Amino acid sequence: MTSNIKAQLQERLLFISRFIKAPGQIGSLTPSSKFLAKKMIEAVPWKDASAIAELGAGTGAITKYIPRYARTSTKVLLFEKDAFLRTQLERQYPEFPCYADGCELQLAVRSEGIEQLDCILSGLPFFNFPRAVRSKLIEQIRLSLKPGGLFIAFQYSQQMKSQLCEHFIMKDIQFVTMNVPPAFVYICQNKGGSFE
Repeated sequence: MTSNIKAQLQERLLFISRFIKAPGQIGSLTPSSKFLAKKMIEAVPWKDASAIAELGAGTGAITKYIPRYARTSTKVLLFEKDAFLRTQLERQYPEFPCYADGCELQLAVRSEGIEQLDCILSGLPFFNFPRAVRSKLIEQIRLSLKPGGLFIAFQYSQQMKSQLCEHFIMKDIQFVTMNVPPAFVYICQNKGGSFE
């Protein structure tokens, strides 16, 4: 067994164990596929992004692509509620500050000396959360993003579409079939400016 296949298998087993422990928080039995991760990453305006955050970084299925695309000066913040996964992320990406709660996004951004974020990536299973938590997260995202900044989120259904459209300009929705389960990638723009 090659080291790459062994690493993928370990990541899947870890993800399944965390899903069994907290299915509402994890949202899926398997980590995001490379096809979904790349679709998310490709939507980020990397040449203009000086500060980004990833919510629900999990096992790092999307995170692992960030160092390939981000400029060395780009500040990257990670958020992961699961303590075990967060510890793994901190070990693997010591250059990226890692926080527990996306509901405290603004506090984390300020503590890192960042005025506003250019882009926020999210793998959070929004519809698994109580409405009050969803609303708080959306508010934190909206306030933490600069005008015209991008919020790029994947979901397994279109249940969040109307709530996202209330707060953001919906730039695009892309469907990724090469993922288990297939996923929708929402590319949303914060109101109040344009991000070229």
